[in-house]
Amino acid sequence: MSDIQPQQTTTPRSLSLNARLNRWHLLVLLIAFICAVPVLTVFSYVFQPAGEVWQHLTETVLSDYVVNSLILMIGVSFGTLTMGISCAWLTSVYKFPGRKLFQWLLLLPMALPAYIIAYTYTGMMDFTGPIQSSLRELFGWSYGDYWFPEIRSIWGATSMLSLVLYPYVYLLARAAFLEQSIVALEASRSLGAGPWKSFFQVALPMARPAIITGLSLVLMETLADYGTVQYFGISTFTTGIFRTWFGLNDSAAAAQLSSLLLVFVLILITLERISRKQARYFSTSNREKKHARLTLSKNKAWLATLACLMPVLWGFFLPFLQLTQWAFETYEDMVDREFFVLAWNSLSLAGSAAILALLLALLLAYGQRLQNTRFIYIAVRVASMGYAIPATVIAVGIMLPLAWIDNTLDSWLRSQFDVSSGLLLSGTLFALMFAYMIRFLAVSVGTVEAALGKIKHSMDDAARSLGLSPKQVLLQIHMPLMRRSLLTAILLVFVDVLKELPATLILRPFNFNTLAVRAYELASDERLADASSAALSIVIAGIIPVILLSRSINKQKT
Repeated sequence: MSDIQPQQTTTPRSLSLNARLNRWHLLVLLIAFICAVPVLTVFSYVFQPAGEVWQHLTETVLSDYVVNSLILMIGVSFGTLTMGISCAWLTSVYKFPGRKLFQWLLLLPMALPAYIIAYTYTGMMDFTGPIQSSLRELFGWSYGDYWFPEIRSIWGATSMLSLVLYPYVYLLARAAFLEQSIVALEASRSLGAGPWKSFFQVALPMARPAIITGLSLVLMETLADYGTVQYFGISTFTTGIFRTWFGLNDSAAAAQLSSLLLVFVLILITLERISRKQARYFSTSNREKKHARLTLSKNKAWLATLACLMPVLWGFFLPFLQLTQWAFETYEDMVDREFFVLAWNSLSLAGSAAILALLLALLLAYGQRLQNTRFIYIAVRVASMGYAIPATVIAVGIMLPLAWIDNTLDSWLRSQFDVSSGLLLSGTLFALMFAYMIRFLAVSVGTVEAALGKIKHSMDDAARSLGLSPKQVLLQIHMPLMRRSLLTAILLVFVDVLKELPATLILRPFNFNTLAVRAYELASDERLADASSAALSIVIAGIIPVILLSRSINKQKT
């Protein structure tokens, strides 16, 4: 017998395919590295010696940043959990008037950015606002004759953030309650447990992972907020970063503050992952049974309706109606040529960012599909981690390296050719788009990954057997099948960019404004009614993803 074994031959076609796959993977790794640069930049300042400004911050205001941020997180946690879980449980389990309507109405506050609802309620509740003015007219009071809660306070910021962020908890909690086995709830009731006992001992523990995930998103948004806390005069990490950067003109201290804020975010992510791993609940039954909704007495049914109405009323309808009234009163002065320029700036930025984010998401998600190795998986997760990072941190992490590149190039050109390059990267639309990509790429990646996951791999194999390259498979097979999901990804990023404020404030070019920045500037000048046209435009655009989410909910079992 011969010991010579037949050798496998590598065809030119397989070599070409492997080369294409390698290019996809290199592109995925390159995108992941570029997205990680701002975070690495911020963290690098942890190891730099503390300067005078940082020492001044630690001795004076750093404790205020930490304490106020923690108070906000605790207060917003209580508010969002109370509203989100109670409304999710009521709409999932009970029959009461308006239940089907509230299933999607409870999502409407997501269309209102926190800083806009803060401006609106300030205008409504200030001394000269309609509420206090009506009270003085009704009872004949004068200044000092009565007590009224101060909206510009930490409790006011907590209330504003809770009203617009509770839908994160509501969405995930409701999905968890609907997916729970009805058998487990029936078993608890057969053992003598009433509805409340079944809720606290069975349903709530089973929904805990989803609720913790929603709460972690809420807390990340709370830490990332700038417009609300700045307008209410509350010292937090985000306001401190702005003051240190623009007021004290110390980029290193601003980066060190950003790194400390980033530590808070990483702790939240870690706790959420640990909680998810430790809290796993399984149903031991294969029975598929529609929820038998519980019937409430007449009085309790109307109390359930009232409980679901309050978050929507205070979180959307009242501020929306007030903005609409102000907009009608001021539109002749505010809706002018400058307003349409701002609208064009906002729409063009949001549209460009949404399309670019979709293209990058397709590259990342499809690159992972081609060869889902552990290394590629980590690279995609790194590239899409920006949604968990506050926009102020991303802006600082982008501005520092881009400013270094600009300054280095300018110094070299001056020394060699006696010319100046000016600002080629920092302070330009490139820097702003870079920030949007890092901040919102996760939205597109998640949507595209979910859509790709519904396409069987056998379709890829069949297309490859017909001679199509990976690029042709994506363009000719996958994208037509995913067109609705791709449109959803574009719309979600579009609206997120339209609402974004802190990164735009830091990175926008000189004399370049958006609707969000204009609303912020007018509100800062106490021209709350004048800010309504820009704010209302953002809110109306924000209703688009809410409609998409409500349609998704209607497809669930109700």
